[in-house]
Amino acid sequence: MHIVCLDLEGVLIPEIWIAFAETTGIEALKRTTRDESCYDTLMRYRLDILDQEDFKLADIERVIGTLEPLPGAVDFVNWVTAQTRLVILSDTFSQFAGPLMAKLGHPTLFCHELEIAPDGRIADYKLRLPDHKRRAVEAFKNLNFETFAAGDSYNDLSMIDTADHQALFCPPERLIEERPDLKVARQHSELRACIEASLKLT
Repeated sequence: MHIVCLDLEGVLIPEIWIAFAETTGIEALKRTTRDESCYDTLMRYRLDILDQEDFKLADIERVIGTLEPLPGAVDFVNWVTAQTRLVILSDTFSQFAGPLMAKLGHPTLFCHELEIAPDGRIADYKLRLPDHKRRAVEAFKNLNFETFAAGDSYNDLSMIDTADHQALFCPPERLIEERPDLKVARQHSELRACIEASLKLT
């Protein structure tokens, strides 16, 4: 038995914070886990900017409503789910991901939650549990699943390194240089080929 574990943003959907930054013109919000390896530091930085600019959850939701899955992502998800089990392990939030997961056909998603104030301000965030991507892959392995994991950024490395088989998907060049041991896929067709070869799918 096998299972595929994928990151969400940058692999199947656009980076939500980058899309919001481009819409609002706030360049500072383009900072992602590709740039900052400490997730708490990154989120505190983002929430401070939202407060300074008086942005609410509804402002971000309006931008999310305009986004579509990355080219080829829907067909890729359909192929994976027809072949084996798929779980999306993401550091996004359920309030952000819902509309886009519907466009992907509602694959299983494990992510975090936002704490929303009565006025609609994002007051804080709540992790499902620390390092949840790695711990999910460990749990699947303990359930006797052969695991494949792929992601695009530094916050995916712990799950990637834990999995039986792994790949990076469209990662930054710096990460490619730092981890020459990892396979790199730049299109969903290449990621599909990695999964097929690793899990011996036909």
